[in-house]
Amino acid sequence: MCERFKVEPRCGTRPPCGDDARLVGGARRVAAARLEECGIGVLVDEALLVVSELLTNALVHSGTSEVSLVLAVRDGFLVITVVDGMPGAAQLKEAGDDAESGRGLELVAAVAKACGGTWGTRDAGAETWCRLALPAAEAQQ
Repeated sequence: MCERFKVEPRCGTRPPCGDDARLVGGARRVAAARLEECGIGVLVDEALLVVSELLTNALVHSGTSEVSLVLAVRDGFLVITVVDGMPGAAQLKEAGDDAESGRGLELVAAVAKACGGTWGTRDAGAETWCRLALPAAEAQQ
């Protein structure tokens, strides 16, 4: 699955505007349907959390005008990739106890680890990805 979304470029850490915020929900619905359709429903909750966090991170921090979401099955993993085309690698940061945001990549890292996978960036940060191991039955399909 590959979906492209036009978004409003922004600077700083303002929350996404209404249309862009709704984009994340729409992308989650499309991803959930696609995963169920492909028989990977067992990873829907984990995958949707990753989709939400990676898309939101791209919308808030990249300043891009287009974001792509790619879901693929490769080598026994569900690979979720968000491409924003902008330089600047996503990095884990420590959010303070009172912080209202800043934990998204911590969540992605925790989900990836719990699912036997990993996450990272490539192309100078233009892509952020997460790999979630498929349960044995799904990995053989």
